Amino acid sequence: MPFKHFLKYGLIVAALLVMGSCASETNDTPVAKVGDKVLYKSAILEILPKNSSKEDSILLANDYINKWVKQQLLIQKADENLSPEQKNVDAELLAYRNSLIIYKYKNELIKQRLDTVVSTSEIENYYNAHNSDFNLNRCIVKAIFLKIPTDLANPDLVKALVEDTSEEGLAELREYGSRYAKTVEISTENWIDFQVLQKNFPVEVESPEQFLRRNTLKEMNDSKYYYLVSIQDYKLTNDLAPIEFVENNIKNLILNQRKIKFLKDIEENIYTEGIRQNKFRIYNKETNEN
Repeated sequence: MPFKHFLKYGLIVAALLVMGSCASETNDTPVAKVGDKVLYKSAILEILPKNSSKEDSILLANDYINKWVKQQLLIQKADENLSPEQKNVDAELLAYRNSLIIYKYKNELIKQRLDTVVSTSEIENYYNAHNSDFNLNRCIVKAIFLKIPTDLANPDLVKALVEDTSEEGLAELREYGSRYAKTVEISTENWIDFQVLQKNFPVEVESPEQFLRRNTLKEMNDSKYYYLVSIQDYKLTNDLAPIEFVENNIKNLILNQRKIKFLKDIEENIYTEGIRQNKFRIYNKETNEN
């Protein structure tokens, strides 16, 4: 918007904001007009956040007015240049409305009736029946990783702490890490992406597979930090993923299949009800008979 027009709108909006909501709904103050379309002050006041400053309100109102004017001009230009057939959108609107209410109805049925509980046995059965679908596309590990400032690191102590993976030992390691380490990752129960872990290393790992095969405990250094990674377990690319690593994915797959079947059953039940209650008829196109 040109500056002089922006300033003009700013002065108008400022005046309207000062007036507040003095004008009644039946005597609303116009703010802008394009053809026979009018934008009123009440529409501006509705979009302004409560407790916003006068300056912010003016900026928001100006932006709203500018967008409204551009939209109305575009609508006007389209209306002038499209044929009556092109402007007839009744069929599209009806199709959109029908799709929307069906979508909302199905979603409401899903919320009310779909069983979302997936048992452990269901997950295990799905996993065993679809093993080939769960080959890994990356390496995953169970590991312990610490990054400690060199002047604070005690490598012998750190290695001793890492070796003890009992509940008490891990608690002691966490306490040590919270005191001295810059970064601590303790994943002895959960699988994690090795690629994410190795981003913390001071050197690039060119072959994750070789690294994991050759190292159970790896120490690294740079000018500032001492690094230690202990690989507790690993799975390589193309290995079958552990069930606990893909458990959530399997649950979502089961629920999605359950939802598809649920909706298909709903459609069939509604169709059967329509037949039983004689709610529709299909005509023979050639004889125009039922």
